[in-house]
Amino acid sequence: MNADIIIKGVVVLKLRPVLSILAFFSLYNIFVYYLGWNVWIWASTALNWEHPILYSLIVAIVAYSYILGRLMKVLSFLSILGSYWFAVVQYGLLLFPVANLTVFLLKWSPLSEEAAIIWTGNVTLIIFMLLMALGTFNAYSPVIRSYEISIPKNVINHKELKIAVASDMHFGKLSGRAHVSRLVKIVKSMNPDLILLPGDIIDDDPKQFVRKQMGEILKNMHAPMGMYGVLGNHEYYGREIPAFLEEMNKLDIRILMDEVIKVEDSFYLVGRKDKTDSRRRSIKELVENLDHNLPIIAMDHQPTQLKEAEESGIDIILSGHTHRGQMMPNHLITKRMFELDWGYLKKNSLHAIVSSGFGFWGPPIRIGSRSEVVELKVSFLQED
Repeated sequence: MNADIIIKGVVVLKLRPVLSILAFFSLYNIFVYYLGWNVWIWASTALNWEHPILYSLIVAIVAYSYILGRLMKVLSFLSILGSYWFAVVQYGLLLFPVANLTVFLLKWSPLSEEAAIIWTGNVTLIIFMLLMALGTFNAYSPVIRSYEISIPKNVINHKELKIAVASDMHFGKLSGRAHVSRLVKIVKSMNPDLILLPGDIIDDDPKQFVRKQMGEILKNMHAPMGMYGVLGNHEYYGREIPAFLEEMNKLDIRILMDEVIKVEDSFYLVGRKDKTDSRRRSIKELVENLDHNLPIIAMDHQPTQLKEAEESGIDIILSGHTHRGQMMPNHLITKRMFELDWGYLKKNSLHAIVSSGFGFWGPPIRIGSRSEVVELKVSFLQED
């Protein structure tokens, strides 16, 4: 009896991931059908398109282009198309129900059904194009986000400190050489004392970063106190961390992996592994033996442990990961997921800053968010 229960339990556990995947793809295919059907109704009415089989094949390829591009090297260009498709799905699911309701209501107007479909479809297409244009501008036109904070600790060597912070660059196919150049130009204009990169520097694995020789541009970025970074979840997804570390080492970017260093005997810099690594050390373990009379600045890619950082005596914690939802209304989700999903928060003596990121994941589209570099000016209490 007990053996039967155990065997059934094991079978259920093994089937659960499979059932979850099947449920996801079933729901996804329903969405694809709905989006494809709406476009077909407009295209066949406005453009007299009469090839449903060819159209269905095109929709199927586009809908699975991201997966095809990732699985087959010869079709890698499709992953770019697939990235944009994510934006089409999101805003299609938001706009098409409104379009359907509009066509339904126009049945009681003087317009014919055909005219209602054409005009509604045209307006929806214009809105789509405006959203994509605005989103592309926001993604590729980064801004400097400035914060000024004061730490009531004595630092003999420095009255103040200027830090440039850039997270979530996702350097790869779409966040390419031109975007690297933008980062270098912006950071140079800030003339920082220290450069910090809190995770997701590359998009999964470093192959595109190396192939496009992005390091040749990034190496022009310098700061007197050095450049430091931490791992983000995407560095783990790529499963090429040793190769990534090697590339960063060539650029004099030191990646801190559950490490603490003292910078110029003035302050501590703490770098955590990403939350993806279940074996990473706790914040308390990392800082408990430090001299808390000195400022402690930490980088933690995902802003999930602000309370622990506060209780452990950290003064500044810098994070990214959220992208501020990247495409609205996703920011409503990230607001619920994180105590701080973007911007600045003071928790007693802790100053927490979460960047919306310099790059993007998936489509190079930002709506309701903006690519940014954080300029952090820190002043310290001086000894008499």
